[in-house]
Amino acid sequence: MRAPSGHRAPAAMSCRRALLAWALLSLLRLGEAQKTEVPACCSPIVPRREWGALGSKCATPLSQPVRYVVVSHTAGSRCDTPALCQQQARNVQHYHMKTQNWCDVGYNFLIGEDGLVYEGRGWGLKGDHSSHLWNTMSIGITFMGNYMDRVPPARALRAAQSLLACGVAQGALNSNYEVKGHRDVQRTLSPGDQLYNIIQNWPHYRAT
Repeated sequence: MRAPSGHRAPAAMSCRRALLAWALLSLLRLGEAQKTEVPACCSPIVPRREWGALGSKCATPLSQPVRYVVVSHTAGSRCDTPALCQQQARNVQHYHMKTQNWCDVGYNFLIGEDGLVYEGRGWGLKGDHSSHLWNTMSIGITFMGNYMDRVPPARALRAAQSLLACGVAQGALNSNYEVKGHRDVQRTLSPGDQLYNIIQNWPHYRAT
């Protein structure tokens, strides 16, 4: 049944008002988000508290923007679920702190086969992932697993590349940063033959 001529149905008017209010609120929220959100290229990073990290004793800062990125593998167990990767991150940290007597897990970031990035020392602190010289001027990212005979899944590789793009967007990495394999800067088999073959095709890779 139609509403009388010259009058709109109250329900229809209320609906339109609600839609207009929703649209206005969405625009306002979008404007605020553009001011406060991290760059769109940044995928979520699992913070230390979520994977159960021990407290860090590290204090030596890295000068930013950092010029180099050293890619390694842990050469240990792989993990393909958040629960397994959180446990593996704890295992690596426990070994570094309790056996090696380091101030924290040695890497700035750890990559899981679940496609997530796990925060280590982060962008701002010097790591213990390669030689002393390279530790002072590079970010160390490691893939949790052994990649001598197998390649990391695509989602793990995407996570690493997204992390590096995020570092540039945040000003933590130089826009002309160079990627090195662990074996390029130290005598080691890391990051494993298969992963090393892959990173050699990354656009920022430089052997020397």
